Amino acid sequence: MTNDRPADPRTKWAQLSQSERDAAYDNNSAVKNSPELIAERNSSSAQARATLKSVLDLPYGPRPNNKIDLYPAAERDAPCLVFWHGGYWQKNSRELFAMLVEGIAAHGWSMAIPGYSLAPDVSLTTIVDESRAALDWLAAHGPEHGVAGPVVTSGWSAGGHLVAMTLDHPLVTAGLSISGVFDLGTIRDTGLNKALQLTDEEIAKLSPSRLPVIDKRLDLAYGANELPALVLDSMDLHARRQAASAPGRLLPLPGHDHFSILAELRRPDGALVKAARELIG
Repeated sequence: MTNDRPADPRTKWAQLSQSERDAAYDNNSAVKNSPELIAERNSSSAQARATLKSVLDLPYGPRPNNKIDLYPAAERDAPCLVFWHGGYWQKNSRELFAMLVEGIAAHGWSMAIPGYSLAPDVSLTTIVDESRAALDWLAAHGPEHGVAGPVVTSGWSAGGHLVAMTLDHPLVTAGLSISGVFDLGTIRDTGLNKALQLTDEEIAKLSPSRLPVIDKRLDLAYGANELPALVLDSMDLHARRQAASAPGRLLPLPGHDHFSILAELRRPDGALVKAARELIG
């Protein structure tokens, strides 16, 4: 594994064209076979959601996407992995990631996959509030559905951001953020902001790299072949946490891009399944 820093496009951000700024965060264009990977993910998730032992579509809030899918383990006190989906807070849904359940379930864990409202229907502030509400609900109601063990939160891309934003929640034992986005400042200057409409206050209060360090374990994983902006967000947040003596590892995964990395959370022997299990000490 290497922790070599890639060249950061944000160091000359003011000189970049709009298309260059957009490309700095465009994972779909950066991964040429992303349409095939996404299609396979979606079809596998539909099958998993239809066949695995589950309690689906439980409402935790008032909006249509405020639902959570539970995949209880045989033992109610088994650890539970909560997974937040990605899509730059403006696309995808919890249903499209059920294919991840079997990896951690093979080790006797439960899994919970909350949905959340999407921009532009709601602000990022509301999305973060919803993610906390989902954890409130799980703390209160998980046990009645067979999910009562210690909780590790995980999430990919925008979901990785939600992991960091909810690490301080009382239910959360530790976090595993995968390919997360931790500084929103330059996001505002890309096409992604058409839906997000980020404010100065949101950039300050919802950028984990700008917030006080939370002294719980947070592992930060990313694919070595990912876009530099995402690699550097994980590196920089990890360095900031290290400086504050907060626990957690930096986990660069060689050979993986923004989409292929999820295979490591999907296979029972995947590197991210192993990392998640190691967070329950």
